[in-house]
Amino acid sequence: MSNAVITMRNISKIFETEALQTHALNGVDLTINQGDYVSISGPSGSGKSTLLSLLGLLDFPTSGDYFIEGLDVTKLSLDEAAEIRNVKIGFVFQSFNLIDDLTVFDNVALPMRYYDKKPTANQIKQRVNECLAMVGITPRVSHYPNQLSGGQQQRIAIARALIAKPAILLVDEPTGNLDSKSADQVMDVLGELNHQGTTICMVTHDPRYADMAKTKLCLLDGTFLKLPSNKEIA
Repeated sequence: MSNAVITMRNISKIFETEALQTHALNGVDLTINQGDYVSISGPSGSGKSTLLSLLGLLDFPTSGDYFIEGLDVTKLSLDEAAEIRNVKIGFVFQSFNLIDDLTVFDNVALPMRYYDKKPTANQIKQRVNECLAMVGITPRVSHYPNQLSGGQQQRIAIARALIAKPAILLVDEPTGNLDSKSADQVMDVLGELNHQGTTICMVTHDPRYADMAKTKLCLLDGTFLKLPSNKEIA
């Protein structure tokens, strides 16, 4: 039985205007198994953002096959894709996207309030507290985002992304708005989450943080480069 969470085969993405075709991705193959921690790096314009959009079902490939836990998601309607995205995928962005007028508790709980099958207040409280504990931010549960540091806000955003127990966490430049100390703390949280079993795919421009992943991939001109192994480097 396969433990693949993500399977992409020969994925291409072409953006077209009347005068120009832009090949953002060219025949990309990618497999992410349960428990993996994958980093994707590359220069601006290499296709990182496009790939993350496809992985998160925010866009669809021009051609190729994409499966999430064995389900072919390339043929889904927009509504079906949104349903799968809400259940299977957690997002963490460079900007924290917290709501200033809501407490930490309510920011993290927000996705649960939109479930088709409404959870009880006790179920919401239990899950929110679990997620806050996972990112080490429980004492801040009653605070508002503007009362927190950038690193604390990013940890709240990670907790919110975990709330639905997603199959995979997609992380886009999580340290881009943080000072080095806060960035290190956020990366420590991601490492611990992966150690506990969370599957992570992270886009980062910072080679220090890319190296923290178990699998390091590099995109250039819409194609993955073959990175040398440790033996080849030696």
